[in-house]
Amino acid sequence: MSAPGSRVGASAGHANASGNPWLIAVLVAFAAFMEVLDTTIANVALPYIAGGLGVSEDEASWVVTTYLVANAVSLTGSSYFALFTASSVLCGFAPNLQSLLVFRIMQGLGGGGMVPVSQSILAGAFPPEKRGQGFALFGIAVVVAPVVGPTLGGWIADNFSWQWCFLINGPVGVVALGLIGALLRESKDALADRKRFLQQGRAFDLVGFVLVATFLGALEIALDRGLEDDWFSSRFIVIASAICALAFVAMIPWELSRRNPMIDVRMVATRQFGASFLVMLGAGAILLATTQYLPQLVQQNFGYTATWAGLVLTPGGIVTVFMMPLVGQLTGKVQPRYLIAAGAAICAYAMYDMTKVNGDLGFWFFATSRIYIGIGLPLVFLPIIAASYDGVAPDKTDMASALINVARNTGGSIGISLANNVLAHREQFHQSRLVELANPSTSQYQNTLKQLMDYFTAHGSSLAQAQQQAFAWIGQQVQTQASYLAYVDVFWTLTLISLAAVPLALTLRKVKLGGQAAVAH
Repeated sequence: MSAPGSRVGASAGHANASGNPWLIAVLVAFAAFMEVLDTTIANVALPYIAGGLGVSEDEASWVVTTYLVANAVSLTGSSYFALFTASSVLCGFAPNLQSLLVFRIMQGLGGGGMVPVSQSILAGAFPPEKRGQGFALFGIAVVVAPVVGPTLGGWIADNFSWQWCFLINGPVGVVALGLIGALLRESKDALADRKRFLQQGRAFDLVGFVLVATFLGALEIALDRGLEDDWFSSRFIVIASAICALAFVAMIPWELSRRNPMIDVRMVATRQFGASFLVMLGAGAILLATTQYLPQLVQQNFGYTATWAGLVLTPGGIVTVFMMPLVGQLTGKVQPRYLIAAGAAICAYAMYDMTKVNGDLGFWFFATSRIYIGIGLPLVFLPIIAASYDGVAPDKTDMASALINVARNTGGSIGISLANNVLAHREQFHQSRLVELANPSTSQYQNTLKQLMDYFTAHGSSLAQAQQQAFAWIGQQVQTQASYLAYVDVFWTLTLISLAAVPLALTLRKVKLGGQAAVAH
């Protein structure tokens, strides 16, 4: 790797370490942690951003959408760590929403390739027999960051200002850039690869990049904005979906006909890598959907503060930290397909357990479900890399790394969008059914109404006031129970996604064990 801020491309995996590989692992893992953290840190600060810039929360939500779109686009190309750091600082000083969105796009473009490039650096820094342990440390950052993001963002916004959600990346990024620049040098092999690449006249697939970027960008926009804009009732969503479909249809034949394609479509179509890609989609959906909706559930329905909602996620994050090194060891000794299947089954159980949600539950019910996820997801995230790289040519490893990360990010967007829609539509459905059951002509309704009126009159209300209070209480209970039932449907959906990964994992073939398997993530 060349000087800080220089272009990092396919040769990143050939970086020479001039220091301890574990120090390199910590540095690149922390850089990836910053990037993944920024996918969720701004979510809880949206009300503060909206108030500070004088816009609606719906308009402010574009701060999240623009980052996800730019992030998805740049995952298929190279990244600039310096761009990520500089644009983070610019986000903190943005004077209005328009400039914030521009800087947020720059931040997403800079950060999008950091995870796959970091994986390549780690692959070059560690010998084969140590890679599983090195990537276990890296995996902690990638899995724990989305959990820390909402809690940290809420705490910063509550106690300081929303600008510091972005400004904290400035000093941290400068220090990381300096250390990475001092520890890493581009190897002779990487220089020779570049020279051979140029001599063979293989140009950058610009058309392929534009098609892939358009497809992923339009897909992210449609998924993230669909519910707010009423899906296909919105002209904007129709146009975004049409662009997404056209780019996808044009991308396939173009990439198949290129000598040096931006994305090797044939790789995705293979049994081994294709199945791994699908499993990672599901894992990304579980990780980000639960990270968003579990805190939302306890805040909206149980009255938790932002701090306590974040603490619900904390035990699972702690378990993940301890699980990653253990799974790193297991990856070199147990067939990945069995570890993935076990992890998916544990996640399915965690989601099934959450379908028991009701108004009498306490903190540890939710924390325990997150602990199960903290056990299950590491058993998926690390072994899936061993499985996905099996049979991939050495010159395709960077592409495989980028595609697996595309699957994780896209799966997260799909999971959040799916959960959003299930929650909204099923809450309406359950509310309409419960209203039908709350029939004033039934004896149960009349008895409940009388008991409530007696209660409110006993506490000083007049008869007319007590009747209105009783009606309001019954209406509130209908809405609350409809919300509980809608969340139950969300967790059933996530249960089915987790279960689908089990047979898919078992279709993977056996890989050669012995430490060299885990080469990414």
